[in-house]
Amino acid sequence: MTTVYDFSETEMNDQPLNLKDYQGKVLLIVNTASKCGLAPQLEGLEKLYKKYRDQGLVVLGLPSNQFHQELENDEKTEEYCQLHYGVTFPMTKRVAVNGDQEDPLFTYLKEASGHGKIKWNYTKFLVGRDGKLIHRYAPITKPEAIEETLSQALSH
Repeated sequence: MTTVYDFSETEMNDQPLNLKDYQGKVLLIVNTASKCGLAPQLEGLEKLYKKYRDQGLVVLGLPSNQFHQELENDEKTEEYCQLHYGVTFPMTKRVAVNGDQEDPLFTYLKEASGHGKIKWNYTKFLVGRDGKLIHRYAPITKPEAIEETLSQALSH
């Protein structure tokens, strides 16, 4: 049976990011975009990460330009997120979240959630310590609104 731990990505610095390295942790996987009106959520995501990382939370940002709201390259995206929102959680190279070039992780997450196409940036997927999806959150759901569910997932 497939879990989130069967997937890998590439970090902004070209290092492999194997999700199996996060086995036993709670993951919050988010498709991000620097120029999106929802980009201030990066600050809330960073607050959650700092507050709960010692308890086993990993926030993963996967930039996507499918909605034409990302900067021209990964380096500019990384710099922007760090400078404007203080992002320290892992960020990957940009990925596609829908369509023919869709990243396999998003194919899996969408199927696990029972919902299809990602409609906008900042769709969030909360994954439990067992590697299984707990909940898919809409783009407009602010990070602080999922804190209670996240806290419960960390206590299991």
